[in-house]
Amino acid sequence: MKESKQEKYDKAYLRMAREWGRLSYCKRKQVGAIIVKDRMIISDGYNGTPTGFENFCEDDEGYTKWYVLHAEANAILKVAASTQSCEGATLYITLSPCRECSKLVHQAGIKRVVYQHAYKDGSGLQFLKRAGVATHHLPILEEMV
Repeated sequence: MKESKQEKYDKAYLRMAREWGRLSYCKRKQVGAIIVKDRMIISDGYNGTPTGFENFCEDDEGYTKWYVLHAEANAILKVAASTQSCEGATLYITLSPCRECSKLVHQAGIKRVVYQHAYKDGSGLQFLKRAGVATHHLPILEEMV
């Protein structure tokens, strides 16, 4: 079956999000996000601590610190600080949004989410679907690097 042009773009942007996630200092999970509008990358982000904090995402027990920002939140916040808008954009992310971030995705005006892995709690995806945001699971293979 021939791959559509959109699917080729989706895979390419998702691979870029995966590469971006590798910049994260988090040990438990490295998550990357790319926001694309009109085939132009308008923002990117990865999970990590807020500006000015030490780059250690986990506490002494190995749990993620409560103040670590998720990749999509960082990407959305970057857009908010720019002249761009997420209205009608697509979010490419290596791990589907949690329920807290799914609210940000919807409120930012993002209309489509393409993700590689599903987050353990599916309530974020359920919320996005209810809000009319299209979600697309694209489990690209690790060998496709």
